[in-house]
Amino acid sequence: MFGKVAADVLGLSDVGSVITPDNYDKVDSDDYILHEDNEKIFFLIKSKSDEYCFTNKALIHLDGTSATSKKRMLRRYNYHTNKISHVLLETAGTIDLDVEIKFIIGSEKFSIDVHKKHLEELKDLYKALIKIEELTHENEIALGHAQQSLELASTTLSRVQSTETDLVEQFKSINREAFNWLTQTKAKYSVKDFGFVFERYINN
Repeated sequence: MFGKVAADVLGLSDVGSVITPDNYDKVDSDDYILHEDNEKIFFLIKSKSDEYCFTNKALIHLDGTSATSKKRMLRRYNYHTNKISHVLLETAGTIDLDVEIKFIIGSEKFSIDVHKKHLEELKDLYKALIKIEELTHENEIALGHAQQSLELASTTLSRVQSTETDLVEQFKSINREAFNWLTQTKAKYSVKDFGFVFERYINN
């Protein structure tokens, strides 16, 4: 009886289970979280051979070769360098035991089977991933517009007539201001921590 309960709680079956926060310290993924950099787990799916750990900064995938092997491959996909796209949630049919969440992160395709009793929790994850996809896309467009604006300003200023001495000083000033402006713009639109998204949608 205890074995069955433990398997259910810790996702030790072929179909994944959603692990509750009070059990995060019992999974292998917790050992690879960058706790020193304020990274924390917001959602975790575990099956016999795999763990899918969604933190505020990345998806950590512990990929097992089989349910009986202890050999694992650890892969980390940071959200700011691996865009999330094509997020889908497939609900269970009448006789199905599992639901499925699908998405692409970077160049990798994921299709994760989860027991249908976890559908409500999976809906929260679906919403969070959709929002991250949306924000990343919007920020990418905004950053592109900022780059174009800077290029236009640079082209316009290059046509301004000035003395050689003034031109050197203007170049130094413009270059300094442009660097500071672009650095601030990238910091604004290159989000690395999506904890605010998970806090909004997970368990709400």
